[in-house]
Amino acid sequence: MTKEGETNMQKVAVIGGGASGLMAAIYAKTNRNEVVILERNNICAKKLLMTGNGRCNYWNQNQSLEKYHSKSKLILKQILTQDYQMEVLQFFEKIGIVPKIRDGYYYPYSNQATSIKEALLSEVKSRGIGIITNCMVEGIRKEKDQFQLTTSCGDMYFTQVIVATGSCACPKTGSDGNGYQIATSFGHSIVPVLPSLVPLKIDASFLKDWSGVRSDVELTLYDNHQLVKKERGEIQLTDYGISGICVFNFSGIVARGLQNRHIMQIAINFVPFLNAERVEDVLSFLLQRALYLGNRPIDQMLEGFLNYKLIYVILKQISIKKENTWNTLTKEQQRKIANCLFAFQVDIIDTKSFDHAQVCSGGMSLLEIDPLTMESVNVDGLYFTGELLDVDGDCGGYNLSFAWISGMLAGKGVLKYDPNSTN
Repeated sequence: MTKEGETNMQKVAVIGGGASGLMAAIYAKTNRNEVVILERNNICAKKLLMTGNGRCNYWNQNQSLEKYHSKSKLILKQILTQDYQMEVLQFFEKIGIVPKIRDGYYYPYSNQATSIKEALLSEVKSRGIGIITNCMVEGIRKEKDQFQLTTSCGDMYFTQVIVATGSCACPKTGSDGNGYQIATSFGHSIVPVLPSLVPLKIDASFLKDWSGVRSDVELTLYDNHQLVKKERGEIQLTDYGISGICVFNFSGIVARGLQNRHIMQIAINFVPFLNAERVEDVLSFLLQRALYLGNRPIDQMLEGFLNYKLIYVILKQISIKKENTWNTLTKEQQRKIANCLFAFQVDIIDTKSFDHAQVCSGGMSLLEIDPLTMESVNVDGLYFTGELLDVDGDCGGYNLSFAWISGMLAGKGVLKYDPNSTN
């Protein structure tokens, strides 16, 4: 680090050595820029190693804006352009990553997150970028054209600072939300931060009965009884509620709805293979099945496509004994079974905590950065990237996609920075 007053070259601090921080550092480094990554952990990219169950789903071919969530979608649209998307893919190709693409999901061909981490760190090293680990940034202030960083390794001085600290999701990786404090210390506003890509809690008496079941389903999310979103995939039924990728994709919406005291409900379709559009379609399937199977008990009639634990839960919910046969049931009872299979409704009471969240919903407002450079509109030479910002994506590589693009733009923004500008 340089002493205060030495300004003969640009000196850039990148606070955080995660996905967006590494990307920002790589793009910011030139012969006239000294770049140093300050990482609070003993290694960089700790959270990156956990993504995709250790395989690192680092991109998705479908970059529809609908896959992202923010209060400032118009600003986000200026960041997630096709040109920037292509540039990121070309970057990974240039640093040696061979993609394995499955249904539009990008993984390194090795199926190991370490491949992405090591490729990025090799690029960092080859460019002469410094890394200081076990370095906690405790405060930042700006005097004239320099930032003074108070850190656990002593005071440091820089001409520009890129804040890439991440959110407060998954705190065991070092994310504690201190980036929000940095942002607010410079007058920035924070959209309320809530857990996202996280399991959901349900208020019900049968949770222990269905715990441990995995089921392919279609989910429909309702916010104050209005249909919001549908997802199809495998869910895990637990003793607290529901989990799984399609549940995670609802969780940010659910968290925001619950914060606003909305009624958040999910209808579970346990027979998505029918592609039923109404409960009558399911009822017709059951009637046909009863003809095939004869006068068998109702639990045997259902067990060919439904987990036995779910059969118990559904029959118990509508007070039907498993020994009953289909023909002994009233038309109302038959319809109740069909309705439970088609739209088993559960009330969501909460999300799991930040400890269980992959990312956060909310963060520093996009209205307060320049979308072309990720520079603060309040403070020249100060940039923000990645999860710290009010952007969260669905499962499938979207949060890393935003990390790469925002990091790249911040690094480029550093190169455009003119300390003598009056703007």
